[in-house]
Amino acid sequence: MPNVAAVSAPAERKPVDYCWRAIRSAGYGLLIGAGLSGLRGSPLLQTLAYAMPIAMLCWFFIDFGRLGLTHLLTRIGGRMTPQLAGGWPGWRWMIGVVVIGSALGFSGGTAIGDWITGQRSATLLDVHNLREVLSLMLMSLVPAVIITYFFYSRSTIVEQEAAIQTAQRLAAENQLKLLESQLEPHMLFNTLANLRVLIGIDPLRAQAMLDQLIAFLRATLKASRTAAHPLAAEFARTADYLALMQIRMGTRLQTRLDLPESLADVTVPPLLLQPLVENAIKHGLEPSVGGGRIDVSAARDGTDLILTVRDTGVGLTAAPADGDGTRFGLAQVRERLATLYGDHAAFAIADADDGGGGARAVVRLPLPSNQTA
Repeated sequence: MPNVAAVSAPAERKPVDYCWRAIRSAGYGLLIGAGLSGLRGSPLLQTLAYAMPIAMLCWFFIDFGRLGLTHLLTRIGGRMTPQLAGGWPGWRWMIGVVVIGSALGFSGGTAIGDWITGQRSATLLDVHNLREVLSLMLMSLVPAVIITYFFYSRSTIVEQEAAIQTAQRLAAENQLKLLESQLEPHMLFNTLANLRVLIGIDPLRAQAMLDQLIAFLRATLKASRTAAHPLAAEFARTADYLALMQIRMGTRLQTRLDLPESLADVTVPPLLLQPLVENAIKHGLEPSVGGGRIDVSAARDGTDLILTVRDTGVGLTAAPADGDGTRFGLAQVRERLATLYGDHAAFAIADADDGGGGARAVVRLPLPSNQTA
């Protein structure tokens, strides 16, 4: 979600937008000219010869004056605010732009109308034909006010959208921090529970596991404080966790990690694989007398990144439940993916169908736009 201070320049710079606004201004001139022709009883074509140039020039001076002020205020302020992003420099500036633009549009349009019709019309300084001047000024002010109000409404909408996006971004960031703060203690408590059991069975292995746990926590807690890190770092943290578990399980745990070099620098959320590996050990390998193997791999599928955790344990059907803690890590993975990527990411876990037993957890998420090539 974009930061308010970093809102991009308005999309209205596109030539097609200028064309549409010019067409609208010509339409206003046509309507005003037809209305004045009916009210004054003057020939339609003669009235349009003045109304159309006046409306178009009013649009030109007001619109480009507005754009010029927008860019000037952006450069002076050093940032693009939501109001400026909507092409609106503010009423205190636009009042002057409307007055000056209308006067210039009226004078220029009148001169063009005189050239077309061969007549000489009253000017703004001609007090002897005040009624005619006022009626012609109406052709300037009406499109000027309409154009000005259009851009004021547009800037208000852009500003509101930016505020909504900022609020959504902050809510998403807070949600992610909450989910990560829940995940870290869950992993730590599970590891300490395993360590407590090992102390009574093999104190030397328990000491080695404690040393490995300290090193693992030091690296993992540092990584969890970042919004994203390279996939190579995520695999390194996963390898550290598996090394920690191998101290406790010994030969009952075999591992294999497969990270293609081309994907090593892809950025991913931290602590994405560790809950899946922890779940595979706790619900797949530990219930199996002979343990098993865990394969962690990454692959590219078009513009998506595929992360797979495959175990050869007892599978989902035979895995025992553990009360309120069942699949806690999996639920956190789902929520984090939904918060970060919405419908663009997916997570699924099912019994492996390749004849090797166990289960397979698969995470699909979009590759960053600068890393899809």
